[in-house]
Amino acid sequence: MSDTNLYPGLNLGGGHGDAHDQAENTVFGFWVFLMSDLIIFGILFASYASYLDPIGLAGGPGPRDLFDVRSVAIQTAFLLVGGVAYGGVSLAVKYETGRAKVILWLLISAALGAGFLVFEVRDFITQAGEGGVPQASGWLSSYWALVGLHGIHVLSGIIWILAMAAQILKRGMDDTVKVRLSMLGVFWHFLDLVWVGIFSFVFLVPLA
Repeated sequence: MSDTNLYPGLNLGGGHGDAHDQAENTVFGFWVFLMSDLIIFGILFASYASYLDPIGLAGGPGPRDLFDVRSVAIQTAFLLVGGVAYGGVSLAVKYETGRAKVILWLLISAALGAGFLVFEVRDFITQAGEGGVPQASGWLSSYWALVGLHGIHVLSGIIWILAMAAQILKRGMDDTVKVRLSMLGVFWHFLDLVWVGIFSFVFLVPLA
């Protein structure tokens, strides 16, 4: 396939042979699949908004009672820096700097994602101890569903990252691995995008 027919953000560069051509359709197809995931998040955002009123709170604890903005800011930093770290993966693959560097950047991304989850789980445990359990109100049900679903996605991304590191050790940087790393990058950055929405709409708006 001619380079003029390829979108530069969805391929690896002419020096990568077949992987250069495969990434275009495969990564774009995966991005389309993620749009169905985005619809689910959109529904949960709408549900959260509909319950953010006195009726939805049902007399239970609300955002000002439960949210720790400092902890949420730390989570945001972990996740966004993790996205930057995955940029190191993409550059190491594109410019063929060696599989050791690819694995290093993958592990850094996974560690930052794990840091995000540690703070998020800690917040959930603290909130539950203060009566902020899902069954307490419609608002809390929607909050746990939306933020929890994103957390499950982050955990899935970490597992995927570790699986890719293992594949690189076993197979090396072959075409299949390169394309899969490109797909993983789309997924990892997608989680950043969703979290920016959660951070802004779920945490900041109710406290404004």
